[in-house]
Amino acid sequence: MSGAALGLEIVFVFFLALFLLHRYGDFKKQHRLVIIATLLAWYLCFLIVFILPLDVSTTIYNRCKHAVNSSPAESNGSYVTLAPSKQKCFKPWSYIPDGIMPIFWRVVYWTSQFLTWILLPFMQSYARSGGFSITGKIKTALIENAIYYGTYLLIFGAFLIYVAVNPNFNLQWNQLQTIGIAAANTWGLFLLVLLLGYGLVEIPRSHWNGAKRGYLLMKTYFKAAKLMTEKADAEENLEDIMEEVRKVSESIKYNHPLRKCVDTILKKCPTEYQERMGRNMDDYEDFDERQNSYPSEKSLAKLHKQVIYSVQRHRRTQVQWQILLEQAFYLEDVAKNESSATRQFVHTFHSQEPENKIIQYFYTPTVEWYWECLLRPWFYRVLAVVLATFSVIVVWSECTFFSTKPVLSLFAVFIQLAEKTYNYIYIEMACFLTIFFLSICVYSTVFRIRVFNYYYLASHHQTDAYSLLFSGMLFCRLTPPLCLNFLGLTHMDATISHKNTQPTAYTSIMGSMRVLSFVADGFYIYYPMLVVILCIATYFSLGTRCLNLLGFQQFMGDSEMTSDLIDEGKELIRREKRKRQRQEEGENRRREWKERYGNRDDSTRSRAVHTDQKESSFSETNASRPLSKYTRSNGRTERDRIELLQDAEPLDFNADSVNDDPLESDSGR
Repeated sequence: MSGAALGLEIVFVFFLALFLLHRYGDFKKQHRLVIIATLLAWYLCFLIVFILPLDVSTTIYNRCKHAVNSSPAESNGSYVTLAPSKQKCFKPWSYIPDGIMPIFWRVVYWTSQFLTWILLPFMQSYARSGGFSITGKIKTALIENAIYYGTYLLIFGAFLIYVAVNPNFNLQWNQLQTIGIAAANTWGLFLLVLLLGYGLVEIPRSHWNGAKRGYLLMKTYFKAAKLMTEKADAEENLEDIMEEVRKVSESIKYNHPLRKCVDTILKKCPTEYQERMGRNMDDYEDFDERQNSYPSEKSLAKLHKQVIYSVQRHRRTQVQWQILLEQAFYLEDVAKNESSATRQFVHTFHSQEPENKIIQYFYTPTVEWYWECLLRPWFYRVLAVVLATFSVIVVWSECTFFSTKPVLSLFAVFIQLAEKTYNYIYIEMACFLTIFFLSICVYSTVFRIRVFNYYYLASHHQTDAYSLLFSGMLFCRLTPPLCLNFLGLTHMDATISHKNTQPTAYTSIMGSMRVLSFVADGFYIYYPMLVVILCIATYFSLGTRCLNLLGFQQFMGDSEMTSDLIDEGKELIRREKRKRQRQEEGENRRREWKERYGNRDDSTRSRAVHTDQKESSFSETNASRPLSKYTRSNGRTERDRIELLQDAEPLDFNADSVNDDPLESDSGR
């Protein structure tokens, strides 16, 4: 099993990252480089979280092995020997051979840092650029990132000058590397505590509120009112942008040098707008070089950028509105079925997507009623209590993990108790649950937050390239300090435990923070205590209240604005429900009509076909008669036609009006 656990987790984490990216991104429409870069960033961050417990168990085994094999004379050497167990140390099932983990962490860490500080910011500007060529997009990205990169180079250059001038500093390359890692981790820890303080309270509270009757439905009504406003704004913005595109398309003719740029912009427009603009084009008119009203290439690039953004936003709001409608209809069905005497879940509307037969076989209407109306609220309550317990343990450990005598951090107590018995399964499970819960609190906040329309992760393939890349940057900057914080909570970091024991492979890659004592002994220890203040602020919804005062409508039960938006959303859902019901009733009537009169139409059609066959057979029979009969009849018909033509009066071409039909020239005849 040596290294097998590492290989299995590498494969599992890859498919996990691929699944999440498929949920939020669009593999068909977005650029391949954006998908690959985001997938790599998410994959590396998730990989660190899943592999770190294996590193901890391997380190504990190495400590045990060194403690058993060391002699008393060696106890004052590079490692302090632990009290050897009476039992011989055995390898854990997930043991990773020596030399693999340091190389693995070095590759993973520096790749993630290259992504978050260099590649992803450049790709953000490239993806959002409105240039019409690769060179133009690269040029725009370099200009936009010049200030971003220049600021870091200026700070780093000033630091190097200070070190070179000051004789008290004698830094080597390893120490300089450690300072860079410490600077990146300090920035990440600052953001980590903010997100962690929100997630520790909001995740248990959201599950507890989800168990309340009617809470989710009221919140859905509130979301519907806000989303309708955003949807109307997106449609209006798209109309304005399309009007500008129409004017530009009409002014720049087919033989203008910038016509290729206009065609590129038209390809990004929705199909109905392309057809509308194509009908109004007149490509037979040449452009006049003497006119000065033509837009420049720079203005066209700006318009191209606006078209991409407006189309993406419009499509996202349309999809989100349909998803929200389905959710609201389902929650209304749950509220109606709670008082059902038959204890079978009845849907108002049938699902538009085909259901899986296996799920449909086991998840019957009776099972669905028991789950939605009875079991799910209690399950959410129990889950909320468990998550709240974890949150309390995390807050307590964040405030006390610096204490080594006595050990007050509960996570460190659990790990040390398991270390005495060398129960590696328990160690790995405890480490995994701890870091997994911390990751859920931090990463879920990244998926929930929305910075206006600048950054927003929308599910069902509606996230734009800029937000995907930005999320990859956040994950790469948050994961290393998150892992260091976890190692500090469990006292596996020598900087926290103050023991000269063998460090984990991950800590050895990070380097010793003793180079910057004010960071190692000050910021890393006392700054995480601010999580208490952030949890209190989140519990009393101080951030939500501040946003509500600033004019950003937030869901608050005691707010008059919230009540108005709930009523508005309820009316919108009711209107859409009536529309959906009328559509289904029309489809049912057409289906019943087809089932009732379909056979009669088929019989009528068959009789018509039979009559045609009889007529064709009759004509074939007449065709087989003697030719003389046809000759006599044809002659009589021809004489009658000649007599009619002789009786007709000649046309008077000098008359004021000429009638097309000579038989109608005289009304009396």
